[in-house]
Amino acid sequence: MKEEECSILVENMKACPIDNTFAIIGKKFTIHILRNMTRLNQTRFNEFLDSIDGINPKTLSARLREMGKNGLIERKIYLGTPVRIEYFMTEKGRALKPILEQMAAFSMQYCAKEVFKDGKPRAFKQVFEKSPSTVK
Repeated sequence: MKEEECSILVENMKACPIDNTFAIIGKKFTIHILRNMTRLNQTRFNEFLDSIDGINPKTLSARLREMGKNGLIERKIYLGTPVRIEYFMTEKGRALKPILEQMAAFSMQYCAKEVFKDGKPRAFKQVFEKSPSTVK
């Protein structure tokens, strides 16, 4: 792309796209909820509450509500006794999965001393993707 074409594109922007994404996912615990939905397949309020260090019910409720308003998740109510509520990622929310994976890959490669007990860098696939021989 030519330099003049780039400047025209930037002139037409209302906001920085990185700032915009950060406004959607940058609040405390939002990334943790998304991580748990994508990596642990969690869908229930108490699952998030039990697995995210430092989060309290009021904050979790606020984050889930914000994520719903931003179109990242949807809430499904199952009638019964007691009523059951589950949260599912929307297409927009699922589009964040590669971003989360890149964030994890960055830390596993460049911040290995903080991430791993042995301090040795690893590739994302080494940690998160199962080899065919381990899948049953």
